[in-house]
Amino acid sequence: MQGVRAKLDWFKTVILPHEAALRGRLRRILPTGHELEDMVAEVLTRAYATENWTNVTTGRAYLFTIARNLVIDAARRNKVVSFETIADLELLQGESNTEAQLHAREALRQVQTIVDSLPVQCRRVFVLRRVHEKSMLEIAEEMGLSVSTVEKHLAKAIAIVMRAWAEREETDFERAGVGSRVKRGAEQDRGGSRAPAG
Repeated sequence: MQGVRAKLDWFKTVILPHEAALRGRLRRILPTGHELEDMVAEVLTRAYATENWTNVTTGRAYLFTIARNLVIDAARRNKVVSFETIADLELLQGESNTEAQLHAREALRQVQTIVDSLPVQCRRVFVLRRVHEKSMLEIAEEMGLSVSTVEKHLAKAIAIVMRAWAEREETDFERAGVGSRVKRGAEQDRGGSRAPAG
């Protein structure tokens, strides 16, 4: 009886204070039509059912980890895993830096835009390989192509994505004015106008 009371106290003090944060985060990432309250209840139930509850001291991170795993399981069952879903899942990384998460999410959105612009066959091969993690043989069978044709489509897709990504980074670099600052610094070093380091 004493163990049950201790566990209830742990649940009330470590887990329940983060229920609202969990609900708010799930509301932002669950697809429309998905039962928010069912997911929240499932996460809380799993948290309470844990056997090693005495080791759990950061309730928010623990709840978000359980929620992340449930969302991944649901996505796998539905066989629908978009870049958007992957980006949103990063919001369930409990205690990490929000700014870094938003930056990662924006980067994933930009990758999605690049992938969307690929030729149809290339795009399909790329998504089946990189998102759904299918083998080359599985993709070939699914698309009615030879493995070598699938390999060519994948190589082309990767080349296009990498080139587009490099161009995007160059544009960001120039927009930030970093290139001109680095160039000016190098010229000053050559001209001897800076004191030697150390």
